[in-house]
Amino acid sequence: MKQRRLLLCTDMDRTVIPNGTQSEHPDARLRFRQFCQHPGVALVYVTGRDKKLVQQAIKNYHLPLANYAITDVGTKIYVIEHGSWVALDAWEFEIGKSWNGKNHYQIKQILSHIPELLLQESTKQNTHKVSYYLPLYSDKEGVIQQMRTCLKDSGVEASVIWSIDELKKIGLIDVLPQNANKLHAIEFLQHYLGYTLEETVFAGDSGNDLPVLVSPIQSILVDNATAEIKATAQQLARENGHEQALYIAKPNAFNMNANYSAGVLEGIWHFAPQFHDVLRSD
Repeated sequence: MKQRRLLLCTDMDRTVIPNGTQSEHPDARLRFRQFCQHPGVALVYVTGRDKKLVQQAIKNYHLPLANYAITDVGTKIYVIEHGSWVALDAWEFEIGKSWNGKNHYQIKQILSHIPELLLQESTKQNTHKVSYYLPLYSDKEGVIQQMRTCLKDSGVEASVIWSIDELKKIGLIDVLPQNANKLHAIEFLQHYLGYTLEETVFAGDSGNDLPVLVSPIQSILVDNATAEIKATAQQLARENGHEQALYIAKPNAFNMNANYSAGVLEGIWHFAPQFHDVLRSD
């Protein structure tokens, strides 16, 4: 008899970490931890957090320890065994293709003449992630366009991603290989480990999860996601021909609400009937 397997990939913040505005059912995280202990389940955290922040979240929120972690906005994949986190070299090689052989230092040199950019701390950097601060009063669009032009002229295929640190009131810019993202990382890990699409499930909650949510990968959108994200995900999944691969969690499954990890469990019930007995026992 074939062993049942599940590659369970999940975002962290506001998906299994209950740090949104909606309430979490008191039993949800316990039942999620119990489910992830099943030997047929391989858990993957997929997050913009770096390794240190992932480890901190696991401890602070009593989350199950994952088997793998896709971190730093998709630029790192870690294999986690016996408490040891080892970066996957095959993924480093894969995303390095976009940078045309250039390393972190060379990317910094290409952009060094743009005076508005302030390099972030070394802890915010990695081999394939160059991160800057940009004051909010700056010409954001002009700076980003200048960065893209410089990188393209140097033969570098890169994503230039803008966000805001609300607490520090400063702009953040990440320069990543163009092929370093959540969707590509999950697909890479799925093939690397030999899982089929039917054995792979993703869970998320926000706009940066949309490329996965509307892909062929079986995906769960937890109920605490905004109405706008739900509508957009449904529309794009339909347009992409993957409507059946998207499941939007609804309240009252398993006698819980469908927020956070409760929504993840509900989606697993929908996509992985081979694990119904495990979910019932939990």
